[in-house]
Amino acid sequence: MPSDPPAQAVILAGGQGTRLRPITDTIPKPLIEFHGRPFLSYLLNQVKDLGLNRVLLLIGYRGAQIREYCGNGERWGLDITYVESPVEADTGQRLNDAASRIDSKFLLMYCDNYCPVRLDKMWSDFNQGGTTAMVTAYTNRDGYTKSNLLVDENCVVEKYDPARSAPNLNAVDIGYAVFSKDVLDLIPKGNVNFEHSVYPILTERKQLRAHLTEHRYYSVGSHERLPLTEAFLKPQRAVILDRDGTLNVRPPQAHYVRSWDEFTWLPGAMEAIKMLNDAGYILALASNQSGIARGIMTEDDLDDIHRNMQKDLARTGAKIDAIFYCPHGWDDACLCRKPLPGLLFQAQRQFHLDLSKTLFAGDDERDQQAGQAAGCRTALVTQDRPLLSVVRDYLSDQSSPAILTRGQ
Repeated sequence: MPSDPPAQAVILAGGQGTRLRPITDTIPKPLIEFHGRPFLSYLLNQVKDLGLNRVLLLIGYRGAQIREYCGNGERWGLDITYVESPVEADTGQRLNDAASRIDSKFLLMYCDNYCPVRLDKMWSDFNQGGTTAMVTAYTNRDGYTKSNLLVDENCVVEKYDPARSAPNLNAVDIGYAVFSKDVLDLIPKGNVNFEHSVYPILTERKQLRAHLTEHRYYSVGSHERLPLTEAFLKPQRAVILDRDGTLNVRPPQAHYVRSWDEFTWLPGAMEAIKMLNDAGYILALASNQSGIARGIMTEDDLDDIHRNMQKDLARTGAKIDAIFYCPHGWDDACLCRKPLPGLLFQAQRQFHLDLSKTLFAGDDERDQQAGQAAGCRTALVTQDRPLLSVVRDYLSDQSSPAILTRGQ
């Protein structure tokens, strides 16, 4: 029987942040501010949202500033304690110094990465793997950074390469690692790097798994990442919509809307889009269009439909900010055809969305599956509950005090 998931987050927050100088000459990296709040505050809110109660902060460089800001964690509803190591200590030494304070199972986080994750899914993967260690890894299909992991089809890490130079690397470790405390026994004594020392041993034993995510992660690890993180952490609202059956009348099965003449708006759909625009939402469309692969229509035909959609919306003062579609056939083994979530991740990357805070609404079971796979909140559009009703209910829910104060 699987044990309960971790209740403790251990956050490495002691590094000197040399790549971020001169910013880090006066403040530690975790306290770099975005929209009036330190990066560490966003991480602590996330820890609370994940359902963890206790945080052990491993500090060093300018640790007093971190202690002063975080205190005992009361403002986040957390119990925060600290272990402070010398400024020059590396990650292995910091974990060794804190070993007596670490639970038998724990979530290890790094103070310079943020990615929406779900602890329940991580814990399920950890238990299914029969291992003692599991990192969260970004698939890096978009070449966002250089990969440092080779992960096989069973999500077992075959190679960890800190130099990021080995062939065929296909993912990057972003932290959010679930460990059994036994892993700490593999850390050599002295001032060593945890990953460099332990991950090769775990990979050799086939004891390191990867929990894969397609959601882009955001970082304060270097100057070039800061503008992207600024965009991601900016308070924003977004909704992603299916098209056929949600905005317009769905054609019969195995048929397609091939031209603008065949497109008919559903009652209230344009009004719903206008309501979302007026409320300040980014609005994207995610639509399967396999008629292109089947030769029933062309991409130019689809573009013409969407141009006319936008013209109709513009007459009411409304718009859709971006349209993403899958032109592939049912058997093309693409990553974007719903129920796969690829289209939603395209929208995420373009607008730096937090999909865990994004609604995806559609009329089909595949839409629900795609939204859930992407970590979105989902809503089903039906004849009895058209898009306008979904949007009204959603906007009413979002205006409640509990929603407005979340994450402050």
